[in-house]
Amino acid sequence: MTSVAPATGAPAAAPTPVRDAVPSIDLQGERTPVVTLLRQVWAVRDLLVILARKEFHVRYRRASFGMLWALALPLLQSAVLAVIFSRVVRVQFTHHYPVFVLTGMVAWTYFSATLSGGATAIVDGTDLSSRVYFPRAVMPLAQGITNVYALVITIVIVVGICPLMGVDLGPQILLLVPAAGLLVLLAIGFSLVTSALHVYFRDVRYLVSAAILLWFYVSPIIYPPDAAPRKLGLFIDGNPLTGVLDLFRAATVGTTGPILAAVVVAIAWTVALIAGGLVLQSRYDRVFADLL
Repeated sequence: MTSVAPATGAPAAAPTPVRDAVPSIDLQGERTPVVTLLRQVWAVRDLLVILARKEFHVRYRRASFGMLWALALPLLQSAVLAVIFSRVVRVQFTHHYPVFVLTGMVAWTYFSATLSGGATAIVDGTDLSSRVYFPRAVMPLAQGITNVYALVITIVIVVGICPLMGVDLGPQILLLVPAAGLLVLLAIGFSLVTSALHVYFRDVRYLVSAAILLWFYVSPIIYPPDAAPRKLGLFIDGNPLTGVLDLFRAATVGTTGPILAAVVVAIAWTVALIAGGLVLQSRYDRVFADLL
């Protein structure tokens, strides 16, 4: 029997099922295009800056010496290494060895800190990202920007120390700009990749920590590349940090050989890591929340 509307006599419309009336969200993990991801990150750039500032201030807020620790640690490590290798072991790799070590430690301190924090950034930021949506790639990016503050200040200190240590600075000092830029992009590239992998494989945290310990010794931080043992030749040549460190040394104490090949390797690593990191972030950004 057909129901009739009281006023018009027209057949009454069939009731709408509840499941069709309520809008639904499809969580099938569809891939977000990389261009869309980049636009989303740019749209929340203010949040990125806020997170970077917050992380920087929180890190040193309760420390008595505050931000001085960000400057004192690489300087202290450099001084210890310079004294051990130049006075105790009595090995002379280069003329201005203390500045050589200090320059390498400045770059290494930024890289290791950014990689350590960036690898776990998405998982560590669960409380924030679970309350409001924003691209999770913002978390490792914030780590990279946070450490830029200390990097810039330590670079300025290195430039000020060079004349005191007898290092003559010239126009080559401008190489610090591309050197720092390449260092930041390289560290962010590694962070984008490792932070995405860490959501799925929590062992990444420990693998990164172990890799950093080994990475220090297979990088020309306390020795020039041409002084490395032949067994480490392949690791030195393929190490993305070699080209970055060569650029830093070319800007300050100079280099003992050509650096173009090492710089090209570093650029290739950086491009590949950033591209791979963006692909991973765009592919799995929508399902990260289900795994955190």
